[in-house]
Order: sequence, then C-alpha cells, then structure tokens
Amino acid sequence: MAFILRRLLASIPVVLGVTIIAFLLIHMVPGNPAQAMLFGSNASTAQIAALNKQLGLTLPLWEQYWNFLVQLLHGDLGISYVTHNTVAHELLSRIPSTLALTGTAMLVAIIVGVPLGLVAGIRPNSVLDNIARVVSFIGVAVPYFFLALLLILVVALQFNLVPAIDDGSVSALILPAISLGWGYAAILTRLIRGRVIEEYRSDYVKSARARGCSETRVLLGHVFRNSSIPAITMIGLQFGNILTGAAVTEVIFGRPGVGSFLAASITSKNIPVVQGAIVLIGISYIVINLLVDVVVGVVDPRTRLATAAA
Repeated sequence: MAFILRRLLASIPVVLGVTIIAFLLIHMVPGNPAQAMLFGSNASTAQIAALNKQLGLTLPLWEQYWNFLVQLLHGDLGISYVTHNTVAHELLSRIPSTLALTGTAMLVAIIVGVPLGLVAGIRPNSVLDNIARVVSFIGVAVPYFFLALLLILVVALQFNLVPAIDDGSVSALILPAISLGWGYAAILTRLIRGRVIEEYRSDYVKSARARGCSETRVLLGHVFRNSSIPAITMIGLQFGNILTGAAVTEVIFGRPGVGSFLAASITSKNIPVVQGAIVLIGISYIVINLLVDVVVGVVDPRTRLATAAA
C-alpha cells in the first residue's frame, strides 16, 4: 500500500502537467469556437463577440486555465460547445467502444506476439525463428493506418468477409483490432525473442539443467518468468500507445469512440471536449503504469523492494 501511495503522490504533478498541455494545445489551434458554432447562421461580428464573452474566451489565458482547473477538481469537465451536453456524459458514452477496440487489439498483440517470441527464442535461427522475424519486421515496417486501409480493400471489399465500417456487430471489430494490434505484436515478438535467448544463455539456466531439471520446467519456471517482466512493462506502455493510436483507427473504420470524437472536436475547436479527452487519456496512462508497476512487483518482488529503498 505504501508503494501504491507513493506512486499516486508522484502522479499529481504529472496530471497537472497534462492539464496545462491540454489547455495550451487547443488554444494554439487556429479558429474561433464561437464563429464555428454560429457558422451558417449569418452571425454578425457583435454576435460572435457576445458568444465569446459568454463562453469565457475573452478572459486572460491564465484565468481561463484556473477556471478549467477548478472545474476539474470538482469533477466537472465542462459543457460541449456543439451538443450542449456535459463532456463527462459525451466521453463516458464513447469509452466502451474505445475500450473494446484497445482491449481486442492488445489481445491480438499478446496472442500473436508471445507465442511467436517464445518459439523464436527457444529455437533461434530455425525456420520458425525466420518466420517470426519476417512477421515482426512486416509488423514494425507497415504503419497501422496503411494496414487498416489494406485490410478494408482486401478482406472487406474484395472478399466481403467482414464489415468495412462499424455497424455495431462483433465482426466489425476484427479488422480495426488486427490493424491496430499487429504492430505491437511485432514489437512484443522481438522483445520476448531477445529476452528468451538471453535467459537461455544465463548461468542459472545452465545450473538448472545440470541439476536435472526438465526443459519444460526450465522454460516455464525460469526462462519465461524472467522474460515476462520486461514484456509486462512493455504491454502496459503499449496499451497506452494503443489508446492514442485508436483515434486514427476509429476514424478510418467509422467507430464512435473517444478517439474519433476527439479528432472531430479538434476540427471544430470544441475546447471543453478536447481538454476533457486529453485529461482522460493522460489519467489512463497513469493508471495503466501504476497497474504495470504493481503486477511487476508481484512477479518480481525485487523491483518493489528496490523502489522502496530508493
């Protein structure tokens, strides 16, 4: 509990930094929110100025940030300029779609990356190792958005196996999850392969074999456990990256998630939504990193003790 408490306290300045970045970045985007809201209504300059004042956009930046921070501390993310609903409601209604995509993409990465990495590490320079390296090279080299378009063209349009655009069905989740998770599967494959090869060359593995331990016990009890620690850390960090990568994927496949909503809000300069979404993603990063630290501390208590000593 002391370990978790220290990490939570250390996260406070990180959250504060996220709020500052979220606030400043959206104000650097060209455009006027009031003008965008009144677009097509033949609004006069006076009407635009009045709406700017009503939204508080005529206040100094520091005062606008202070108001945003006070609202945030009270759990209020503001009101959307476009829908006039609370930002919290807008984001919460889209979180399940984004979590479904990111969770499935991470599952694809684990299902593909872990077995390939183990097989390649156990038998380096074999046929299976060469296949795993080719798969990982393609996964790293091909951008996920290009893979998404390729999958739509071939799998959805050419063979009509699954929907190209989200229609609410489970099958519509297959292509976005593969396109988003394949690159991270490649990274996981390369990491586990390298760690397994390194662990097999270590002295403690040689000692375990000399004591008569079976290869299965050596693999599962020693090699895989020690190789899993950096893999767990990488999975947690990549899960945060998948959250941000989901924005482009949701736009391509027409999924109503937080990412696509954030992209549309940036275009319309819907300031409360952009700020709320960025803060939400930032806090998600912090929570995921905390969970990763806890899991790694359980798998390898030495890391937890080292952090406590520091």
